[in-house]
Formats: sequence, structure tokens, C-alpha cells
Amino acid sequence: MRGRRTRLGIALRRAQLKWYRVSHPLLGPFRARWRRSLMLRTMTITGLVTGLIILVAGVFILTSISNDLYSSRRDSALEDSARATLAAQRLIDASDTADSGGLASLASNVQRTVQDTSASQMVHLRRQPGQTPFSDAPPSTTTSSSLRESVSAELTQAVAEGDAPQHWQPVSFVGEDGPPAPGIVVGSSLSFPSGAGTYDLFIGYDLSDTRATLSFVERTLFITAAAMMAFIGILVWTISRIVFRPIRVAADTSRRLAAGENDARMPKQNDDDFDVLSEGFNDMADTLQARIQELDHLSEMQQRFVSDVSHELRTPLTTIRLASEVLQGQAEERPPVQQRAIEVLGAQVERFETLLGDLLEISRYDAGRVTLETEPTNLVALATEVVEGLQPLSKGLIEVRPLGGYSPVEVDARRIRRIVSNLVGNAIEHGEGRPIVVSLDSNAGAVSIAVRDWGIGMTQESVDHVFDRFWRADPSRKRTLGGTGLGLAIAREDAAVHGGVIEAWSRPGEGSNFRLTLPRGEGISSYMSPLPLVPDDVEVVEGDPQATGGWLRRPGRWTRRGGRS
Repeated sequence: MRGRRTRLGIALRRAQLKWYRVSHPLLGPFRARWRRSLMLRTMTITGLVTGLIILVAGVFILTSISNDLYSSRRDSALEDSARATLAAQRLIDASDTADSGGLASLASNVQRTVQDTSASQMVHLRRQPGQTPFSDAPPSTTTSSSLRESVSAELTQAVAEGDAPQHWQPVSFVGEDGPPAPGIVVGSSLSFPSGAGTYDLFIGYDLSDTRATLSFVERTLFITAAAMMAFIGILVWTISRIVFRPIRVAADTSRRLAAGENDARMPKQNDDDFDVLSEGFNDMADTLQARIQELDHLSEMQQRFVSDVSHELRTPLTTIRLASEVLQGQAEERPPVQQRAIEVLGAQVERFETLLGDLLEISRYDAGRVTLETEPTNLVALATEVVEGLQPLSKGLIEVRPLGGYSPVEVDARRIRRIVSNLVGNAIEHGEGRPIVVSLDSNAGAVSIAVRDWGIGMTQESVDHVFDRFWRADPSRKRTLGGTGLGLAIAREDAAVHGGVIEAWSRPGEGSNFRLTLPRGEGISSYMSPLPLVPDDVEVVEGDPQATGGWLRRPGRWTRRGGRS
């Protein structure tokens, strides 16, 4: 039983997969549009409901007309048959013939009378079966072979045994040429004189004209329904366009406002509710514009203040530095306490000067006044030079692993050197004295530098803020190199001005990895980093938001190679 259920489940899944493969190319775009468009859903539902109503109404009308036509035609045929039967019986009752020739002539006269009296020319007269043979009885006569063949045994028995004066049955007349025609056969009894016995009279009525009328009604109803559906579709589309126009205007205005068009406003729609919406939206846009202008003004003032203060502080800082150098030159003649004070003063002056330099650099980026002085640069040599300068400050070994990147790249060497210095200094700061590895590699589109340490690491929340200005993962932690808190922020700006990007991976207890990726030229807008962001010695956890190794950078988005964005 379990195996049967398993096979049944597999068969169902295969059927579902086959249906998906067949239907997805056809229904996939419609489903996507259905989920996105309220107008499409409204029009589709309205069209389906309207079509169902028209279908039900059409079936009801067609059924009613068909039943009415058939009932009227049947009643008319029964009345006509009764009238013809009475006329034939009166003719028989008025005759006193007894020989075979007279009876045969009487039968012929009865047939002609029925044809002249009724609206039908299909008459079949025969002696009722089961009677005592009579040699002089007239033979059966018929005007239509199709009528003779259409008389069933049930109708014959009903005429012979029934109490009603006449019986009828729906039939299909099959002619020699043409398709079968619907009709009615009405049967009744005639009593002949002189022992001839009882004869069955069958009169056939062709209902082809009724079917033609019904077909005309069907065509008329179909054309009318199609015209109504088209009209309703156009009407629903027009009304939907009118009704959803304010919504489209609101969406377009919000997109323009989000794109930076501060003067975008919603026009009034000549509707109380939508006009209230327009007024509220426009008031909100005015408020946002005022706040944006205020923030822009404050930001500009802040940038100017930082720049001005930085410049103004350089003059007294230069004087203080000169005085510090004079004191340092006379430090040997002073007591140990004063020597220590002079040493601290010199270190703090250098730190203050570095902070002013970083503030000036940030203000240049904020003001958009940064220019690159590019030159062909060997990044392997640059990284080696930086590492050699910082090695004395590290308790552990700093290793350079050049897997590639020997070819010169057009970059601003000063800024790239500053980036590498910041990354290596950051690794020394948090590396806990463990080894640090600086890896370099390149491909056809980009060159990459990664700095890996096995220090304390950071949480994902800290990684999200590591490039923010003046941000520290652990404010209580003592700085080894005396950084300003702007190093990684400036490094990110330096990378961005080259068209590159700096990314960070870190995990508590497993260290960190910072990766700088630069395009090889200005015309390259899509490239893949040759170095992984997640180190090879780390197990990649499924769903890890930092596991972004092997991603392609394209304008405005990231795309995995061989996949979709």
C-alpha cells in the first residue's frame, strides 16, 4: 500500500510539473501582470462576471424560445391532424361501398382529403395490424417513404391500444438528399365500412422551418452577446482608465518626487475625495521640499564649517607644532616629568594634524571637489611598500600574497595607498597580534586587494556600520594606532571615486576580511571580483548575508555570475 501511494505521489508530481511546463510560458506573463495591475484584475473580473451573466441569460432566453416554438408548432400540428382526421372519417362514413374496388377508391380519396385538409403532404395510411384478414381491404398507401420508416412500434402500439383520439411522437425525417430534418408524426385511427376494419392514419409534419428559426435566433443572440461583451469591455476599459487615472497620476507624481523633482505636484481631479488626496499629497510634498531645503542648507553650513574650522586650525596648530619641536630639541635638559609631557604633546599634535587632514579630505568629498591624479601603478609593489612601513607596528607577521595584479593599473596611487594603509592598520588594530594576510589578484575586468586578519571579528550589525564616520564597534577598546574614526569612511570614498567598492566580511571569533575591488579602466562598468569576500578557510553558512563572494557588479545592482539579479 505504501509503495502504491508513493508511485501515485510521483505520478501526480510529474503531472503537475508537465502542466507547469506547458502552462507557464502562456500563463506566466499574465500571472505576473495580474499580480501587479489592479486595473487588469478589475477588468478581468468584470468581464468574467458579465460574460457569465450574458451566458446564463442567453441560455435561458434560447431555451424559452426553443420550448415555445416547439410547443406552438406541436399544438398547431395536433390541431391540423385532428381536423384532417375528422374530415377523413366523415368521408368514410358517407360512403356505402362494399367491393374491393370501391374500398381502394375510398382509401385514395381519404388520402387526398387528408392532404387537402392538412398543412402536410406526408400521409401514411395502413390497415391496423392484428385484425382478421380481409381480402377486399384496400392496401396501405403512403406519400413519403421517410414517413413510413419513421413510424415506430411504440407509436403503432399507442394508436392501437390508447384511449386518446390521437398520439404523436418527435422523429427525424431522413431524406434521400440532405441532412436529417426534425419533425412530428401524429397517429390516429379510421374505421372503414364493409368489414375492411380499422386503419391507422399517420401524418408527418416537417419542423425544418422551426429549426431554421431557432438557428436564426441563436445567431442573433450570439452576435448580440458578442456585441454586448465588446461594448461592455470598451466601457469597462474606459471607466477603468477614468477611475484609475488619479491613482496613476499619484503614482507618477510620487515617482517624480522620489527621483528628485521637488516641484512635482498632483493636479486636482474634479472629485471631492481625490481632490482631498491631491491637497494632502501636495502639502506633504511642500513640507518635504522645505525640510530637504533646510537639510541641504544645514549640510552646506556644516561642510563649510568643518572646512573653515579645519583651515583656521592649521595656523595655530602649526605654531603649536613648532613650539613642540623646540621643546623636543631641549627635552634632554629637562626633568623626566617634563620630558614625558613634551613627548605626549608631540604625539597629540601629530594626531590632531592627522584628524584635521581627514576632516579636510571628507569636506572635499562632501563638496564634490575631488580630482584624481592617475598614473600607471603596480599594486603589488604599492601593497608591499605599505606593509613594510606598517610591519613594525604589528606584533604578528603581515604577509603579502600576490596571486596576480602585477600589470600596472591607472589609479591615483596616493589614494589607493591610503586605502591599503587604512585596511592594514585596521587589521593591526583588531588582529590581536595574530598574522595578517594581504592578498592580490586580477582578472580581465578588475583587480582586487583583500586584507584578512584572525582577530576578534565583528557581528553583522557592526559590519553594516563599519564604514560610517566616527563609528567604533567597541568604544571602550583602546586604540593601538590612534586612528581618527574616519579612515574606513575615507577609504570607501576613495574606492568609489575610482569606480570601485570596498566590502567587509567578519564573524565574531573568526576575524575579518576587507576586500577592495577596482575596475581596470574607466569604460568597465560590469566586473567580477577575482578574490572571494568570504575567506577560503571559513565554512559558508547557508543564508549568510555576508556570503557574497563571486558576485558581479553592474550599474545600480549586483548580479551573481550565471544567475539573475
